Amino acid sequence: MTTKRPLFFLRLALLGDAAASAATGLAMAAGAGLLDGLLGLPEPLLRYAGLFLVPYGICVAFVGTRERIARGAVLAIVAINVLWVIESLAILISGWVAPTALGTAFVLLQAAVVGGFAVAQWLGLRRDIGLSPA
Repeated sequence: MTTKRPLFFLRLALLGDAAASAATGLAMAAGAGLLDGLLGLPEPLLRYAGLFLVPYGICVAFVGTRERIARGAVLAIVAINVLWVIESLAILISGWVAPTALGTAFVLLQAAVVGGFAVAQWLGLRRDIGLSPA
């Protein structure tokens, strides 16, 4: 007889991602005008990224609070997180923006955190039993 392990690790990774995404999104959307000079990142970039992150965080929270977590939804979240990391690094490498040292640190730090969530969510998928197949 097999026992189901709780989805604690995966839920923690999802809900941490949701909270960090929504909080960062609110700060970026509401404070884009203040942050652009400090970070050297364009105000529209900060605002639109923030406006993406708020509903994204809500969606991730929805997935993480279901009794049965859909595997496909988590795979989509992992893919979005990996894409976010790639785009964050690309924006620095491309020269499209000219961030300050603080702005570069901000982009690299948030990319590292998002990458960490992607890894944790991927490991949670592999580790935890009790996911719905969808």
